[in-house]
Amino acid sequence: MAQKFGGQFSPEGTGPTAPKTSPLSGKQPAKGRTRANLLFLVALPILFTSIGDGARDMAVAIGAFALMALGAWLTREGIDAQNAYEARTIARRPAIPRKIFGAIALGLGVGVATLDTSLMDGVLYGIIAVILHLASFGLDPMRDKALEGVDTFQTDRVARAVDEAERHLRAMTDAIATAGDRTMIARVEQFQATARSFFRTVENDPRDLTTARRYLGVYLLGAKDATIKFSKLYAQGRDPSVKADYTSLLDDLEANFTAKNQALLSDNRTDLDIEIDVLRDRLQREGIRLNEGE
Repeated sequence: MAQKFGGQFSPEGTGPTAPKTSPLSGKQPAKGRTRANLLFLVALPILFTSIGDGARDMAVAIGAFALMALGAWLTREGIDAQNAYEARTIARRPAIPRKIFGAIALGLGVGVATLDTSLMDGVLYGIIAVILHLASFGLDPMRDKALEGVDTFQTDRVARAVDEAERHLRAMTDAIATAGDRTMIARVEQFQATARSFFRTVENDPRDLTTARRYLGVYLLGAKDATIKFSKLYAQGRDPSVKADYTSLLDDLEANFTAKNQALLSDNRTDLDIEIDVLRDRLQREGIRLNEGE
């Protein structure tokens, strides 16, 4: 008979109940990635059609394929950067216009692949490919995103702080993947969703950055270090006690981030010092050194 698993971290079902936050909260679907991946497939026939045509033609075909594959990769990276940009209230434009560079690389690849007819045909086909690419995928974000009435200095400070926080979350994702435990991967994603909800609150009111700075930097750095430490220990022997300790730490971290987020939303800072002391002590008990000067 089928049995319904219980508890927060099913199938084991251990651990206290944490705030129910979807791992998808604060994320945007990876729209456009599938179309970008299809560009890799479009380039493949060029390799096969050059077989048996001689070394020169094969070298040209490989060069064209490499350029088109580069264009597809840049386009996919540009789409990821744009999705991240659109998901945030305050964001800096991507430093590299990857989709534009992807269109140029793709156009060069198409131009090289069609040079066997004539130089003019290669140039025209390349230009057409660039235009079609830009029409399909659009341009990269060209301006920084900011709230109305918020000065550039505040916007840039918040954007830098959230960028740093997102780097810590990505490092947590990479680290927990090495543990090979799907329940813990899902648990980390849930914590990340809570953290990203906190990011959006700070972005919506940049004045909160001063009181939130430790959460965006120091404490997320501690969470990242704890995740790396857990993954290494758990991969060695899959000790349930190690898993339980790390789960407990995530519970405490998530509860503190949730409480801090609610405090910011209600503009209640009376318990700020207590929250910071509790979270700092919890991380230090786990052997995570915090640099409070950050």
